[in-house]
Amino acid sequence: MAPGLTGSTPHGGTRVTRPTAPGTVRGVIDVPLHDLRTAAGIGVAGNFAGHLEQAGEAADFVNVVAESAVAPKGIFPWHIPGREGYLGTFPLSSDTVTWPVRDHEVDLQIEPEVGAICRLTYDAGGSVIAITPEAVAAFNDCSIRVAGAPKISQKKNWAPASKGLAARGFAVSDLEPTGGLATLRIACFMRRDGQVHEYGIDSPARGYSYAGTTLIDWIIERLANQEGSPDTPLEPVGQYLRDAGRPERAVFGIGATRYTGFGESTYLQPGDESIVMVYDDRASTAADVRAAVGAGRELSLPEASVLVQAVRK
Repeated sequence: MAPGLTGSTPHGGTRVTRPTAPGTVRGVIDVPLHDLRTAAGIGVAGNFAGHLEQAGEAADFVNVVAESAVAPKGIFPWHIPGREGYLGTFPLSSDTVTWPVRDHEVDLQIEPEVGAICRLTYDAGGSVIAITPEAVAAFNDCSIRVAGAPKISQKKNWAPASKGLAARGFAVSDLEPTGGLATLRIACFMRRDGQVHEYGIDSPARGYSYAGTTLIDWIIERLANQEGSPDTPLEPVGQYLRDAGRPERAVFGIGATRYTGFGESTYLQPGDESIVMVYDDRASTAADVRAAVGAGRELSLPEASVLVQAVRK
């Protein structure tokens, strides 16, 4: 068991964690958020086909040259421990989204993702040379939609509880589409005035454009070589990690799925509930998930990482 990650049963007892054999349903583990306050928070932009276009952000990357047509556009920071300014604020919550304080109308949108908790290894010069996955959980990369914002990070961290990570997840040793992500699916809903709406398209986690070793090698390369410039929304995240004293762990949001028509056109309001889940498709079907959320029983789903956040001013 990775440090800071605890095996448990739904009733609080201890679960003995064993390797998951092919065809068996894995168990969930506790993911204590307080253990992640010193972890970096890093996102992957454009790792699920069509999301950037739906979010109205494709134009932000017009000056970014990706390595291929299916490659993500870049990485961005959403938490750098100890850094001055908004990136130094710890933004993760497992139950709340804080409404942004602005002097104008705000468009706030759920971004349903797999969040990967990983250990970082550095070389003598402070460059990341290895990323070791420890766990995955439901992650909400909640974002303010601001056309033409100079940097992605300016849309991502505006206060404590501006991001979401489920308090329970799955232990993994890789992010391979045939391994740690093989049987996981991502679902997203919004509950408003007692009514439940499908917000994201229920999607297999193995559907990420980059996953596994391909994704990890690409992130390491981007940490080494991605630079900030005035004409792109990207920043030198690798340098930020060196400036922060080489954080031992990072939470990576590895990319948001596509929206339903409702999710694409509907923004959060105070009083809404955001629901993001990563579930094992051997334990529940998409229909099971919809029925559970509709009945308000999402937290009772077996073998699921469930993130329910109330939007509060």
